[in-house]
Amino acid sequence: MLRLPTLDLTRPEAFPDISSALLHPNGLLACGGDLSTARLRAAYARGIFPWFSDGDPILWWSPEPRMVLIPAEFRASRSLRRGVRGAGWGITVDQAFLPVIHACATTPRAGQNGTWITEPMVSAYLRLHREGIAHSIEVWDGTTLVGGLYGVALGRMFFGESMFSHRTDASKTALWKLTQLLEDWGWPLIDCQMHTAHLASLGARTLPRAEFLQRVAELASQPDDWRRLAAPGILPCAAPLHLCRSDQSARIT
Repeated sequence: MLRLPTLDLTRPEAFPDISSALLHPNGLLACGGDLSTARLRAAYARGIFPWFSDGDPILWWSPEPRMVLIPAEFRASRSLRRGVRGAGWGITVDQAFLPVIHACATTPRAGQNGTWITEPMVSAYLRLHREGIAHSIEVWDGTTLVGGLYGVALGRMFFGESMFSHRTDASKTALWKLTQLLEDWGWPLIDCQMHTAHLASLGARTLPRAEFLQRVAELASQPDDWRRLAAPGILPCAAPLHLCRSDQSARIT
């Protein structure tokens, strides 16, 4: 039976030393606590994230190694480029956060039963969004939401959480747009958490945990400027941005 440290409800900033995280399962660090904004912000600033199933206690993780994506290294295949050019989709930023996280929670995934995006998680990340900490990228076919992603931004560090796709390559398109925005802003790293073959095919790779934590400490402590960078011109107010060369804020080249 696993014996994990239990987080103190009165000290949202307190987490065990990362070096105490288990090797099997990879990166399991602690249990308990809550999903308050203060605790989540403290967790991400230390390279820790929550991940647990409905009915389980809150579990906190910091895997070794860590999957990351450098924005400039995103791999857009010829088929992706061709498909996006012909799709006529629009892309928005932070215009449909709640629909995106709900779609991430409810979209079936091969090899998975159920979801780790429970109602308490939805509520917690919606609070983060309202505080300007959690953000979404949306992909639209007309007025229909067909893909997207959400994650957490601290300083100049983006922590990806989940993606969904209701059309071929819609989630890839959201990630591609995110990498373009972050590259333009000079944000050097996206946390992808766990290794998957899908993310590796898009250019993600692993970093030793110690190196990853060093980068997080450097980047997450910088001024929070997502909202300053995303408005106006990049953050749309009403209709989805269309993918066209004449609109730099929505370009997919």
